[in-house]
Amino acid sequence: MAQYDYLIVGAGLYGAVFAHEMHKRGKSVLVIDKRGQIGGNAYTEEVEGIQVHRYGAHIFHTGDKEVWDYVNSFAEFNRFTNSPVARYRDELYNLPFNMNTFHALWGVKTPEEARTKIEEQKAEAFAARMRESGAGDFEPENLEEQAICLVGKDIYEKLVKGYTEKQWGRRATELPPFIIKRLPVRFTFDNNYFNDPYQGIPVGGYTAMIEKMLAGVEVRLNTDFLKDRDSLRALADRIVYTGMIDAYFDYCYGPLAYRSLRFETETLDMPNYQGNAVVNYTEYEVPYTRIIEHKHFAFGTQEKTVITREYPAAWQQGDEPYYPMNDEANTALYEKYKALAEREEQVIFGGRLGEYRYYDMHQVIRKALDTARDAK
Repeated sequence: MAQYDYLIVGAGLYGAVFAHEMHKRGKSVLVIDKRGQIGGNAYTEEVEGIQVHRYGAHIFHTGDKEVWDYVNSFAEFNRFTNSPVARYRDELYNLPFNMNTFHALWGVKTPEEARTKIEEQKAEAFAARMRESGAGDFEPENLEEQAICLVGKDIYEKLVKGYTEKQWGRRATELPPFIIKRLPVRFTFDNNYFNDPYQGIPVGGYTAMIEKMLAGVEVRLNTDFLKDRDSLRALADRIVYTGMIDAYFDYCYGPLAYRSLRFETETLDMPNYQGNAVVNYTEYEVPYTRIIEHKHFAFGTQEKTVITREYPAAWQQGDEPYYPMNDEANTALYEKYKALAEREEQVIFGGRLGEYRYYDMHQVIRKALDTARDAK
């Protein structure tokens, strides 16, 4: 006889939201996680009075009022607005790409001047291709072409190319164009990175918020589902699996590709290191992509500060996966695993790794809520 209605593999946002919803409906739930703490990659811990984002910057943003109200039922959110800075050599630029960026690069003062400059650089870069197409335009074939079409050659070469190639471990000409389509470009003097009306950071950190989601739910940490799956499966009628879908099926079709990250965190005996929560380093020669100064997420005034350098890394089996490589080959491979998953009638595959899809936090929560509502 099963002891639980649901075994939830993974104590990150997807697993915590699903567990909360099932517990609220009177279902018996067991949550397990192979790590020694809850929260998944959103895990935060206090250092020198500062909430440190151990697995990279997590800035909550959404246009979904229901999701915003939902997370605010577990935590009070501050008014942090993401306004990163890009550093190229000794030059500093505002992100997202906006009129402040265009003025710093080209001296332009109006949106019309900025658009004209971008169109001039696009026309110069692709003159031959445009003549060949006969239509005065063409469909970008890779990330480099897509980026130049969006922001022109100057911005691409200074602020996109090196950063992106570090992030993905491939040349921009080898990456699909859709990756860069999420890049915000604005013809206003607005440094707010996200368009979403709701954004902020939970006061006290994400770990405290997720603890409240899991209140009353049994949680077992340092428990690896894949190492003891038979005995763990027997504990519950249904399973929610938020780990790697290819690992669940023992890589029977071969491993999917991911990108990993390495973090270098240090506490500094100074009140302010860089003056901003996130500074991107866009030169390819600088090995890290960004430095996070955690106190600025909460407008901190502590005497010390904590910074984290974020290094992109190649992924191999056994490493922590962070980003799915959703190119054509891996998407086709995922479809084969998805077909296997659909035959597992008692298992729900969810989250970034379970669905092999890049999700922001609000998207993870939305998907978990919708899946929980449809669950038995």
